[in-house]
Amino acid sequence: MAILGTGIQDGLLLKPVTYPWAMELYDQAVANTWFPNEIQLGEDLADFKKMTDEEKHAITFLMSYFNPNELLVNKALAFGVYPYINAPECHLYLAKQMWEEANHCMSFEYVLETFPLDREAAYNSHVDVPSMAAKEEFEVRFIKRMTEETLDIKTTEGKKDFVRNLVAYNIILEGIWFYSGFMVALSFRQRNLLRNFGSLMDWVIRDESLHLQFGINLILTVLDENEDLQDPEFAEEIRQMIIGAVEMEEHYNRDLLPTGILGLNSDYVNQYVKYLADRRLEELGFDPHYNVSNPAKWMATANDTLQLVNFFEATNTSYEVNAQATKK
Repeated sequence: MAILGTGIQDGLLLKPVTYPWAMELYDQAVANTWFPNEIQLGEDLADFKKMTDEEKHAITFLMSYFNPNELLVNKALAFGVYPYINAPECHLYLAKQMWEEANHCMSFEYVLETFPLDREAAYNSHVDVPSMAAKEEFEVRFIKRMTEETLDIKTTEGKKDFVRNLVAYNIILEGIWFYSGFMVALSFRQRNLLRNFGSLMDWVIRDESLHLQFGINLILTVLDENEDLQDPEFAEEIRQMIIGAVEMEEHYNRDLLPTGILGLNSDYVNQYVKYLADRRLEELGFDPHYNVSNPAKWMATANDTLQLVNFFEATNTSYEVNAQATKK
């Protein structure tokens, strides 16, 4: 069975599993299940009240971006990925991922409800701020190709559109743009601020790291199973998509951090973006483009959330649901 296909009656038998990596990611995703109100976010209110206007702007800006884009990812999955895959183990994982994106959306709603932020301004920014709106328009353009036009997955062009959508939402949105925001969000905890908010972001990042692994494995599997996609021009198109996305993120980060906060400025964040882009390029089989060092090496530790215990509070952020049952 090939991973691509639209047959309703195909992929109704889970075992034997054709793609073990998808089943392993599903098992891990289930073990990682969490709920936002397990974090005592209200304990961060004292920190929030002491923050500068620029720092509060950064939190509002991040919520403005994350909140609608978690739901946008679900549209990409529901319309652009799920209908074109045969493997039931992939369907199981995608169903869990869609729930996680909804959970993330509710997590950012929790932030908006807890901190005294201007919800209307936060909601409007993804339309009103040109750099943020440009990123959303980029994603919507690819998703529309999956939803408003007929996609014939049996043709080379149809398969290319499928891969383009995967690159747009998974590699660029989740693997570069989200991680750029995660770094800024966790920078507060690096200064001993918003520790519970940091724990919430740890759990979001843990989910997103699996989303990224699934997407990369899916892209590489589709490319491996479809020789007609293995042409240099298409590869260069994908590479240029990623490079162009970095330029868009640079504009966004200048609006996110117009004057700099917490020892951060847009140049620092944008170097991290270029570092991330090089890692994503390498994971897809390209050479790195920017060859810059990681300015936020502490993020490697922050992202190791399977082992992370937040010593500032009673919550152990590394807990897993039914952990013993999922370990072989």
